[in-house]
Amino acid sequence: MHIPDGILPAQICIGGYALTGLTAWFSLKQINRTPNPSEGVPRAALLTAAFFAASLLRIPLPPASVHFVLNGLLGVVLGYYAFPAILVGLCLQAIMFGHGGLSTFGVNAVIMGIPALVAAALFRSRDRLFPAQAHARWLTGVFAFLAGACGVGLAALLFYSLVILNLPAELNAQAEQAALTTLLVAHVPLTLLEGIFTALLVLFLEKVKPELLNQRRKTHVL
Repeated sequence: MHIPDGILPAQICIGGYALTGLTAWFSLKQINRTPNPSEGVPRAALLTAAFFAASLLRIPLPPASVHFVLNGLLGVVLGYYAFPAILVGLCLQAIMFGHGGLSTFGVNAVIMGIPALVAAALFRSRDRLFPAQAHARWLTGVFAFLAGACGVGLAALLFYSLVILNLPAELNAQAEQAALTTLLVAHVPLTLLEGIFTALLVLFLEKVKPELLNQRRKTHVL
């Protein structure tokens, strides 16, 4: 789901950088409001490495292949740290492996990073919607699944929408639309897999290291 150079017009790329800068500023502002902003840095570094490595694990889903994104997981565990973490991961992917492009770096950050913040807000909504059962394991699992699935699902929809609406005139629009639709459908199983993986990992963390999740409540994401 990395958009390469040459696909999007200049105004979209500039808008992507502007929105990325605004979101990064907002995220860092919220992080600095916590009692100890540096406390979450080691956790963010660890999950940045996981996000970076996930793009290398290709899953064949004929006639296409997809890779894990894990942006929903980053949102659940990191909260506002997720957006800076995704920025660093995307930068390394672009420089080291050519995933995406420099002109579309801002757009790719929006595609991956904003769904992570949405996933974080979704996971935390369980405390408001079900205050009496907020700590029930089944409820934690359900909301973690929804957050993990939401992260990659929303990113896939943003990717599809941006590319399909900005296809260069010289390309065969019908063929490109068919290929993009196939790629979008191929991400449906991945969405379910990431939801399941996020739920299992969150339930495991809640059992062995609950402070990793409890720390997130202090930031009141969105």
